[in-house]
Amino acid sequence: MKAGAAWVAATIAAAALSGGAQARTTLDYATLMTGTYGAPVDFAAFAADGHSAAPTNSFSGTLTLRFAGMLPHHTLIADPAYVEPAGLATALTWPADFSYPFVQAGDALVPTRRGAIAGTHGWWEVILEPGRVWNEAGDRGYTRAAIPFSLQEKNANCTHNGVLMFLFRSDGAVSKTAMQITSETCQYLQVDLWALLETEYRPAAVAGGEAALAAYRAERGARLPRRSLTQLHADYPQLDIDALAIGAAEGHTLHGLVLDGVNYMSDCTTRSGAYPYCDELDLPSYSLAKSAFAALALMRLQALQPGAKSQLISTHVPQCRRGSWAGVTFLQTLDMATGNYDSADFEADELDARTAGLFVPPDHRSKIRYSCEAYPHRAPPGTRWAYHTSDTYVLGTALAHYLRSLPGHHHDDLYRDLVYAQIYAPLQLSATTAVTRRSYDGVAQPFTGWGLTFKPADIARMGRFFAVDHGAIAGKAMLDGRMLDAALQRDAAQRGLPVAGYDNLRYQHGFWARNLQTVLGCAHDTWVPFMSGFGGISLVLFPNGVVYYNFADDAKPASFDWAVPAREVRKLGDYCQ
Repeated sequence: MKAGAAWVAATIAAAALSGGAQARTTLDYATLMTGTYGAPVDFAAFAADGHSAAPTNSFSGTLTLRFAGMLPHHTLIADPAYVEPAGLATALTWPADFSYPFVQAGDALVPTRRGAIAGTHGWWEVILEPGRVWNEAGDRGYTRAAIPFSLQEKNANCTHNGVLMFLFRSDGAVSKTAMQITSETCQYLQVDLWALLETEYRPAAVAGGEAALAAYRAERGARLPRRSLTQLHADYPQLDIDALAIGAAEGHTLHGLVLDGVNYMSDCTTRSGAYPYCDELDLPSYSLAKSAFAALALMRLQALQPGAKSQLISTHVPQCRRGSWAGVTFLQTLDMATGNYDSADFEADELDARTAGLFVPPDHRSKIRYSCEAYPHRAPPGTRWAYHTSDTYVLGTALAHYLRSLPGHHHDDLYRDLVYAQIYAPLQLSATTAVTRRSYDGVAQPFTGWGLTFKPADIARMGRFFAVDHGAIAGKAMLDGRMLDAALQRDAAQRGLPVAGYDNLRYQHGFWARNLQTVLGCAHDTWVPFMSGFGGISLVLFPNGVVYYNFADDAKPASFDWAVPAREVRKLGDYCQ
């Protein structure tokens, strides 16, 4: 058959498969091949519609995307007051080393590398998620591919979510790639980015491709059932689902409830409509990691090695072998109760500009030096709460050394071999969670107090692990029971240290707790544990087994205040005390 006849046949076949549907007019064949992309479009254009058909081409090989110089299309949504001009200029460029293998099975297109990928770019690291492939009328025998992805700030946790879309054929023919980012979970840099990127597809067998596909199938199969908030109202008519949305819409990423084994979730909102791959959205942890990494690590070690929590920081961190750290234990450090601080006011030290000494340097030596030396000794350990992410960095360093000091664990990594291998992997969290932020040097020290990335399904399952399964997997307790009970307010004799300036807040073992007695009109104190992250992130573990989560990034009080959702959750089982 001649080439022209083959093209006609492919076009006719595609049209037949799609029911004779009309070709799209947004990001269509002509645009992706030779056109321009002058403004962000509704994200619906990055997904298949009801007229799409099964893919007739297969992708296996390396996808390379290039754009030289500053991206021509960008809109700053908020003034990046904390970003230097040179840094902003770098953030508006595309990673020059974007070249990664993917493999296809059916309509799924899966990257072989998951989690944040360190590269040569001065600002961004790339996170790739599984995408979709399909055929459409008008694409002239090509198959259309869409890949959810994120650009995550290097050495930090700001996460900007987007989608890539291109046309390809099995023989390596490929269009340009439409790239669009119009949402993020990041307070200090909010920007729309879009462009057509030069694209190369090199077909080849992909090493590790089958393993990546198998892992993705297992990951999807392990997710809790996901339903919409509209369905939540249908299932539980007593609930006002509008009351579950907190804070301003401009700061919102998503929110939801985990109830009776179902993850009820809002849309993932963007400035260009709903994100079409909400299940694959990347969510930064920020300080959720203090609970989901630091606390888990110490509780797991205490379960395996009773007495771990009483180990001294100075024994395991040479840089902290000075007077201010004398006698400070692992547990006191997890509690933010080292006794070392400048100001006892609420997060005054944490919000001071000099914390750049922790967050800015890429290397472990600089970070641990700052963390050990930043604050003078002012109170006996264990007696006064003062919040420092640097303390959690010290704890992570100490825990890593302690783990490697144990017989048979000399080469173990704190995150990979303890938290991920022993908790997250058995919980069947996504492959995205296998990677954490680390120092950029030979030490590769996990940050411990920030730097994880989750998907919505991971948040739902982790919340259920605490609130319903009480730290057990398949009926087996994974964490020290006494520590966990105290952290989750199940021990009335241990409420934790008061949080400066807030009579209704406590902090204990890496978890916050809020007294809802006044909010709910309860007869007695009603303490509810929760996890909290920068900008407006909350994961609330209600005593009736319901989990509430909210991801926002405007840092306004309303984005942290889940009192109204707490009243709705009470309708599902009264937890007043």
